[in-house]
Amino acid sequence: MTFSIGIVGAGQFGGQFAHLFNLHPGVSSVYVVDQLPERAAGAADQLGLAGVLRDFDELLASDVDAVGIFTQRWTHGPLVERALRAGKHVYSAVPMAVTEEEISRIIDAVRETGNVYMMGETSYYNPATVYARSQHAAGRFGRIFYTEGDYVHDMDLGFYDAYRYSGGERWKETASYPPMLYPTHAVGGVLGAIAAHAVSVSCVGVQDDRNDGVFDKGVSMFGNDFSNATALFEMSDGGVMRTNEMRRVGYPSHIRESRFRFFGTEASLEQLARVTVWQDKQDVHDISDQMQTRPSIPLDDPSLANVAPLLRDAFVSGLAPVHDSSRLPAEFRGAPNGHEGSHHFLVDDFVTAVNKGTLPPVNAWVAARFTMPGIVAHQSALRNGERLPIRDFGDAPGTCS
Repeated sequence: MTFSIGIVGAGQFGGQFAHLFNLHPGVSSVYVVDQLPERAAGAADQLGLAGVLRDFDELLASDVDAVGIFTQRWTHGPLVERALRAGKHVYSAVPMAVTEEEISRIIDAVRETGNVYMMGETSYYNPATVYARSQHAAGRFGRIFYTEGDYVHDMDLGFYDAYRYSGGERWKETASYPPMLYPTHAVGGVLGAIAAHAVSVSCVGVQDDRNDGVFDKGVSMFGNDFSNATALFEMSDGGVMRTNEMRRVGYPSHIRESRFRFFGTEASLEQLARVTVWQDKQDVHDISDQMQTRPSIPLDDPSLANVAPLLRDAFVSGLAPVHDSSRLPAEFRGAPNGHEGSHHFLVDDFVTAVNKGTLPPVNAWVAARFTMPGIVAHQSALRNGERLPIRDFGDAPGTCS
């Protein structure tokens, strides 16, 4: 079986994913939509796509089977719901949504339509998460009682350029996006390895002091002046998870932007920018070589012309030794990958789910557990760290935690 898909947003990552969907043998044709018609036309021509549609409405009215949402991060929720209600399967970039109500409406739409929804959380296939998932399944951690997931991405290392590219003349209004409303790289990398979810949170936000118009309440369309935030979560299994979302930090985020720690009663795993170790009660084992990704394309590849040099590592990092690539289609060999080897797996997850009528790993209910903690954490930070409960939408039908 094959299906057609329309990519909404032909920007930096949208174009990369359009290319992968076009390569996958389970996809019959790929179309593209963008607010800038010339950008859509350029992507279609460069990537050999099936065509360009005028706008989102035309895409929803067409006979295209699925939609891939790669628009600005705060726009996903309503677009996803509309696409599901229009009879389309949906792949969405992160985050799932920015409010509890948007998440609830997506889950209702998935349940009522029976269409496939998947959030493309890259950390689900982060090498550290893949390794931790296998070790936990084998019982080698013992009881995991404390975890950390950090998304450590400094504004100076490419983010200014990215926001200018996507935001136009008024880019500073959107560059102030609240860090905790982009939580899934940090939270998903932890919850992708353990069978638990967050039930309450206390969060502290750090007010920015750069005074350059970014993270300025008077400029921000979100009324946000937090550039960094730290949250402590109570977990459903009695454990604890800490998450950092940092946009002003002396850290080489172009080397590794998401990092994780798992502490169990029998063993632990800790990750830094270049080093990852597995530790038990007797010794420390350097497993960095198993986490090391191989470049999928050169950093100066023409397809990256619109990507800031300091962001390009996220677009080229390919598979690591810990990844099992045997399930991937042969057509992906030598194709661009990114976010520590995750892009190939994410596209294959969605294509498999649509063609087989199955739930993808990061389905709507899992995506809610990856996203809701950050939404509530931001509310906690606005209330001076007040501990707040986190709504859980439960397990996907036919599954259990």
